[in-house]
Amino acid sequence: MIKSIKIEFPDASVKSYKVGITCLEILKTISNSLLKKTLVASLDDNVVDLSYKVLNDSKIKFYSWDDDIGKSTFWHSSAHLLAESIESIYPGVKFGIGPSIANGFYYDIDFDKYDTSKIDLEKIENKIIELSRTKSEYVREEISKADAIKFFDNKTDNLKLDLLKDLNDGEITFYKQGNFIDLCKGPHIPNTSFIKAVKILNVAGAYWRGDEKNKQLTRLYAITFPKQKELDNYLLKLEEAKKRDHRKLGKDLDLYFFSDKVGQGLPMWLPNGNIIRENLMNFMRNEQINLGYEHVSTPHIGSKELYVTSGHYEKYGESSFQPIKVPSDNDEFLLKPMNCPHHCEIFNFKPHSYKELPIRIAEFGTVYRYEKSGELHGMTRVRGFTQDDAHIFCTIDQVKSEVINVMNLIIKVFKALLFDNYKVQVSLRDKKNHDKYIGDSKLWDIAENDLVEAIKEKSIEANIVYGEAAFYGPKIDFIVNDSLDREWQLGTVQVDYQLPKRFNLNFINKNNKKDRPVLIHRAPFGSMERFIAILTEHCEGNFPLWLAPKQLIILPINDKVNNYAFGVYDKLSKNGFRCSLDKRVEKISKKIRDAEVMKIPYMIIVGENEMNSSKLSIRKKGEGEIGKMSLTELENILNVELLNHIK
Repeated sequence: MIKSIKIEFPDASVKSYKVGITCLEILKTISNSLLKKTLVASLDDNVVDLSYKVLNDSKIKFYSWDDDIGKSTFWHSSAHLLAESIESIYPGVKFGIGPSIANGFYYDIDFDKYDTSKIDLEKIENKIIELSRTKSEYVREEISKADAIKFFDNKTDNLKLDLLKDLNDGEITFYKQGNFIDLCKGPHIPNTSFIKAVKILNVAGAYWRGDEKNKQLTRLYAITFPKQKELDNYLLKLEEAKKRDHRKLGKDLDLYFFSDKVGQGLPMWLPNGNIIRENLMNFMRNEQINLGYEHVSTPHIGSKELYVTSGHYEKYGESSFQPIKVPSDNDEFLLKPMNCPHHCEIFNFKPHSYKELPIRIAEFGTVYRYEKSGELHGMTRVRGFTQDDAHIFCTIDQVKSEVINVMNLIIKVFKALLFDNYKVQVSLRDKKNHDKYIGDSKLWDIAENDLVEAIKEKSIEANIVYGEAAFYGPKIDFIVNDSLDREWQLGTVQVDYQLPKRFNLNFINKNNKKDRPVLIHRAPFGSMERFIAILTEHCEGNFPLWLAPKQLIILPINDKVNNYAFGVYDKLSKNGFRCSLDKRVEKISKKIRDAEVMKIPYMIIVGENEMNSSKLSIRKKGEGEIGKMSLTELENILNVELLNHIK
């Protein structure tokens, strides 16, 4: 019988402990300061409660509020406390699910007989803080399916009973804190006292299990913090986010809009927005040409058989736009949900030798994916969008160099658009279970090693996550923090072994035999719509000069200088600058304010002094007056600024 176990810590040190010691007891032996802030632990990468008993040799890690895993656990536990508070105020309510999300958590609730328009959110928040001070422990209990059904049957909680249908004996656990018991697999923080501040952010409707045929529940979104000051700062950021909301700025700056007659989730680009879109696409197109990409165009629809071959119909068919039937025969077509099947057919158009590889095919392809109306959100979640899609067909020994080239391109995009704060995640196979992945295990080993080595070669710090790879290959994701410190996934490099096999892609190798290429998917922007929405909020609509729909505006002080002002406008326009002339009969102060509202980078003030001296008074957005200069001097300043984004 084992009397002791060995525990390995993150610094690679190893200590021996008695069998059955808890994670909390281990923590007490190493650091009192860590003890005060630790929320949860992991054993061999499996996240567990601090009360969990360790029975075997293990690698242990501890997580605090400063870690993503710690935050997620904190918010999951907060969801349970929210439920306890609501149940104490509104007895008889039924609870669906209450997961943590990127910022906070939510709980889906059936308020039954209660009027949801009269829910007292402040009373619930106060109750949460009151209960948190009781320092109630989160206690895990394994329970049989029969006993679990009996418990929720007595509560007449049909939502939990519905969840139990999918669970088997031996995998059902309850968690209790205070007077509340919930069906949950955990883990949780040690006790409620860590939760010091709370805010219910929003009340929305949500169909049970996301099915419109089911009952609509009330979803409460909330967030909690271990300090009131952190909540206060978060709420300030939320107010700032409202000012930066791309839906508001898109309307104010005439960038884009949606028409009910055209259809929900189908964006309409206005001239100003289209300038931004086209300039981003031209920037990417030029970079890709320099890197050896060849650009193609493919139809907006494809035969159903194309997507059956690719596997997209099987995976997404039911939730996609339904097949289009034609009157003359039995053919069916689909609105294009992905560009990759078309690009595989382009590769298959003619035979290839290994000497031609890598072949890089790029397209700004518009795709269509059905999203439920409740899931649509401005330009970040739409039904029709354009991707800066590219697919690289290469040999296995070319994967590393191609991945590095793609990473260089993604980083250049971030630099050009002032996304300076980003992190990288490498998603690999599950260490223990390889059954859910397709392809030769040796090829997976090579591809995963290439991705990790590419990251090292670029000297990029990356979070390596096991079990997050797609079933057809490992990937690298770039996650940016915007100016409000919100995280957005932008830029993906995905290795794929499945599509080359499904489409029977091949090339002739050095030994004059057929070989299968590796496919690399990549999209630095991702969706143009989503990217521009994120960029709009990141810069609050103050786009860099090379993207600004209007780069300059000429503001004549009176009609005496209109001819001179028009001459300036004409020369700038002919030299390729996007400018406008404000000829309204208004005070110059109002013209300046209006130009500020439209977030135009440069204002040219023209009065009689400027006309007589052939000079221009220049104001720059965010800086104010920058002095008087000639038109040539101004153009030199503009050209330097325009060139900076491509360095």
